[in-house]
Parts: sequence; structure tokens; C-alpha cells
Amino acid sequence: MKRNAIALLLLILAACTTTTTTTTTAPPAQPTKVAVPVTEANAVTETIQGVEIRDPYRWLEEQESPATREWINRENAYTDAMLAQLPDKARFAQRIESLVNTDQMSFPIVRGGRYFFTKRPAGQDLFSIHMRESATGPDILLIDPAPMSPKHTTNVGINDVSDDGKTMTYFVRQGGADEIEVHFYDIDGRHDIGVPLNVARYFGISLTPDGRTAYFTRYTSKEQHVFRRPVGGGDEQSLFGEGYGPDKIVGSGISDDGRYLLIQVSYGSAAKKTEHYVKDLTTDGPIRTVVNDLDARSSIDAAGDKLIIQTNWNAPNERIMIADVANPERANWKELVPENKNAALQSVALAGGRIYANYLENVKPRVIGYTIDGRPQEEIKFDTIGNVSNIIGQWTSPIAFYRFTSFATPPTTYAYDVASRTSTQFFRQSAPVNSADFNVEQLWYTSRDGTRIPMFVMYKKGLQRNGNNPTLLTGYGGFVLSSLPNFSATAVTWAENGGVYALANLRGGGEFGEEWHKAGMLANKQNVFDDFASAAQYLIDQHYTSPQHLGIQGGSNGGLLVTALLTQRPDLVKAVVCSYPLIDMIRYHRFLVARFWVPEYGSSEDPEQFKWIYAYSPYQHVVKGKSYPAVLFISGDSDTRVAPLHARKMTAMMQANTGSRNPVLLRYHVSSGHSGGEPLKEQVNNQAESLAFLMWQTR
Repeated sequence: MKRNAIALLLLILAACTTTTTTTTTAPPAQPTKVAVPVTEANAVTETIQGVEIRDPYRWLEEQESPATREWINRENAYTDAMLAQLPDKARFAQRIESLVNTDQMSFPIVRGGRYFFTKRPAGQDLFSIHMRESATGPDILLIDPAPMSPKHTTNVGINDVSDDGKTMTYFVRQGGADEIEVHFYDIDGRHDIGVPLNVARYFGISLTPDGRTAYFTRYTSKEQHVFRRPVGGGDEQSLFGEGYGPDKIVGSGISDDGRYLLIQVSYGSAAKKTEHYVKDLTTDGPIRTVVNDLDARSSIDAAGDKLIIQTNWNAPNERIMIADVANPERANWKELVPENKNAALQSVALAGGRIYANYLENVKPRVIGYTIDGRPQEEIKFDTIGNVSNIIGQWTSPIAFYRFTSFATPPTTYAYDVASRTSTQFFRQSAPVNSADFNVEQLWYTSRDGTRIPMFVMYKKGLQRNGNNPTLLTGYGGFVLSSLPNFSATAVTWAENGGVYALANLRGGGEFGEEWHKAGMLANKQNVFDDFASAAQYLIDQHYTSPQHLGIQGGSNGGLLVTALLTQRPDLVKAVVCSYPLIDMIRYHRFLVARFWVPEYGSSEDPEQFKWIYAYSPYQHVVKGKSYPAVLFISGDSDTRVAPLHARKMTAMMQANTGSRNPVLLRYHVSSGHSGGEPLKEQVNNQAESLAFLMWQTR
């Protein structure tokens, strides 16, 4: 859809020389002995679904209370003292900075012959908004966020650009919060225009072709509506959204040609049901229903006067349907591209009169172009294990863009000529790394119930499988999100220092379609944790590593993943890094936007769902005196998606109950969150700290 419309916020989670050698160092120095902070236990006891639940650290849910702020300061001071002498941190930071402190650039948005993109030049902390007058023209700086905050914690990005390339809407984000302020910008005049939209969550912000009117969806804790408003200011007119509560996600966007407003209602993140509506903007016609009566997930785009519909309706691996905008109802849908039984359709894009379908076949990407009548044309794929992005472009534009990357292969953006089917390099991130120095393999292992699970493994060539290699295992397993080999400074730095980096494709993700997703959600969530534990066991059995050399890392839903393994199989791992996590699953749905995730996890308010949630919820399964691995929790005030109270409470619970001498630490940031929020130097420092912690424990 035009200009990244229907941008749904999902829970979704992300060197000095070209050739490096593994560095051998002395055993890590032990930090000065520091007393573990003692957290007051002031238990709240309640009975939920007939089960007595005791929560000794409920008071830590009050983020701004003086007691909680004092506790956060003590925990950060303890973490500072414990990690101050990590021998690898400075060296890791230097290498990570060399890999990420390079020119980086987003996909370009082409409007009126101009190219608009965000770019972070080498040596700068933040991405700025730039423009080129042509594909090869010089970069022209439009919006620089650096002066907006002294600590460089304010970020900017492009929402949309008018068809003539003269008006832009961009966002300003403070810290790592999901909420943004929306601005409008006169590109030729180089200044803001009109009245900004107030700080809030927005799901889709679009401009009409002439740049005079904005359409947007704004979410509040009580309601959400699709609005339109003149760019110059004036009254907001509500067009849609009456009756949809905070558990729904309403998104909107304008079609490439500016004729249609497309509206989507998702019943939560990775919802089993979506509704779709369309409005003709040329006649200011009524909003018409495309579909609202199916328990199926769909997405819709417009190709001229046709609607292109990606759906899992009667197709677990998803298929592509087509309908006339004039008669969009489901009864008039026709199948354009049938379901591929051997590959899961990840996304669909329109460019140059082609329909591009992005598939995963055994977790290897391939992009196939189709004509408007469903005939297959070209295929874009790479022989190297990695990730090919979907095509980015416009239905009427002859040039589109896509990107390829892998663990040790920096992202390369290609300009793709649809008519000639040729690709030319548009931009490459020139990180100093030689991908030929590493082995990247896809392995398959068997989970607890016999299901075969794939996993990507990366390590330096020449590594010996002797069971002594420091190993970092990660995964996600949820919300139909596929885990693919993307460029990673963490993976490169870890592997260069003798480590094994492993990424498991757990159930709950989208690697094998909706059946794979369902096998890891709701009552089946334990499958995800079993898959992850089986991945760890496989790496041990195959002598890549051993329990005393194995670390795990995960964030958000992946934070739930690693704390579930921490509490269920602490014998398998030596160290855990857990970022911005969900942990207290009995209460998670009460905070921030967590109602979006009830279709994925369930809710303790439902008697049946309570049973399976309580069975795995990590916070309720910390056992007094049990020997747990070392843990570094990471969270911060600016996370307005997953409440940071999870990390606070679990830190206190683990510190009070672990029977081992392994450290339990909390790194608590005041400006970072799910949407980033930290300048580059702090990002580098934080990555280096996490890696050094893991290496300290697993070497």
C-alpha cells in the first residue's frame, strides 16, 4: 500500500579491520564483591480462578513511586559495580562500533522524481531525513534530530510524501516510546507547515496526492478512529472507528493512485480475524465493506481499480485473491495465486504492474512476480543463506527496491527494473567484515513432541566442535513473525571471538504458515519453550557447546521465551540476557497495550486460559533455593509497549530466591524502549555490555 500505510505496531522485537582473528584472553577477572540489593517483600495475595496467587513485589509495578525510583537506582548501581571490570567490554564495543558506525540508509520513497529516505552517516548518532533530486544526486539534509535533544534521544522518520514530492509528513519520537508527534513539511521551502498532530499512537498516516489533506488513525486507551484533516490545520473529521475498543487495532492508508482510502481492523496482534473497508476519495463516497465476517487474517492493497487480497482464509500458507473495487464484497473475490503447500506466503507487494509474493520455503526466502491475471513471471532469490526483503515500490512505477542480507553480510539495497528484470546496487552498508570467514548453516533438530525444527548456526571457519565453545542461542516464537538471518554486529563479534551464534525457528512464528503459528500460541505456547529447550539440547549433544558454555538471549516475546527456559530448564544454560520482557503472564494484559496480545496468549480472566498461562508464567515459577543461571535483565522507562514492571519484579524475585552464586542484574534505562530511543554510542555500549556479560559467564 502507498507510503507504508496500515503500519500496525506488533509486539513484534532488532572492528577495525576487515579480517579478524579469535583473541585469546586470560580468564575474566571477577568483579569486586558487592552485596546483592535486598528488596522488601510486601506480598499481595489474591485468588484467581480458584488458585491463590502470591505476589511479593506488586509494589514495584508503581513506576513513578519514590520507593520504586530508589530501588531502580540501587539496582543500576549494583549492576554498574558488577559489570565494571568485564574484560571484553571495551574490545567488544570497539568492534561493534566499527560494524554499525557506517553509512546506513532506509528504502527510498520516490515521489515526483525525488528520492526520500532516512540516513545515518558514519560518525553520527541518529538517523536524519534526506532527499535526492535524482537516483544518483547528492544527499540533501531535510530534518536533523540532533539539535532536538542534548542527549540525542529524539528520533525522526518519514510517514509519507505527496505525489509531487513537495509535501512530507514526518514523525518525532521521544526516547523509545511508541507514541509520536506528527509534523508536516514544505520540502521546497524547507520548513514545517500547518499544525502538528498531538503525541499519540498512530496506525497509518497518509497524504492525498496534492499534499493538502492528511488521513490518519489515532489510538487512545479508550478508542481509536480514522480521521482526516487539512494539512494546514483545522477541525479533524472522524470517518471510522465508532465502537472499536482498545483490544482492536484500526489502521488506514491511501492507495498508490490516491483514489481509495483502505481501512483495516485487526482483532489484536497477529489476529485470527481482520476486517477491511474501502472509501472512494475521488467522490467522497461512503465507506464500503470488503470483509468483516471471516475468522481469517487478511491484508489488502489496491492496483488501479482492483483490490489485491492476501489471506489465510481456507489457506494456512496464505493465498492471493482479487476483487473489483466497485464490487469488493467477499462473494466477488476470485483466487489469483493459489496457496503454495510447500512455502508460506509472508507478504505481498505491488510494483511496476506486477504482484510480488514473498515466500519462505524451508525458511529460505524467494520472491515471485505475477501478472495481474495471476501468471508467474520472474523470481528473485539468492543462493546464500540470508534474507530477501519484499519488493518496495508503486503499482505504476517502473523501478522498485529490495534488500538482501545475512548474519555476516551487510544489507545491500537493489534497484529493480521491473520491465527488464534487472537489479543494480543502489546502496550497500559497507561494514568491515568478510562473510567468507564464517560458516552459516541451517540445521534441523527434533523437539520434545517429535516435531522437526530448523535452526540457523553461524561460527568462524575452523571452529572445533569440542563442547567448549561459548554459544549464544536466541529465538522468538510468536505473532507469526519469522526469524531470519539478518546482518548482526552481535553475531559477527560473538563468532569472531570463538563463539557459536544460533537462531532457532520456533513454533509460533510465521516460517511455515498459520498452522506453525497456531502450534505455538494459546494452549500450545509450551511447544515454543520445548522447541527452545530442544535447540539448546541439540547444540549440547552435537558438541557445539555444553551447559556451562551456553547463553541465551531474547527480547519482548523472546524475553518471555528465555525466562520460561530459565525457570523450566535452568540446568541447560549458564547465562541469560532478557530484554524488555513479558514475564508475569497472570497480570500482563492489564498494562499498556497488552490487550492486543490476548488472542496470542490468552488471559487469566478466562478460567480455561488461566490454566495454561499459570502453568508456564515465569514469575510464578521461581523456586526458593533452586540453582539458576546468571541473568541480566534489561528494560527502561520509555518502553510504552511492554510494561517495564515485568523486568523489575522478576529481578527482585530472582535475587531473593536463587540458590546459586550466579549474579542476577538489572540494567534499567530511562530513555530506551521497544522503539529504540538511544543514540548510537549508547546502543554500542549496551550491546557490548550484554555480549561481555555472556562471554564472562560462558567462556
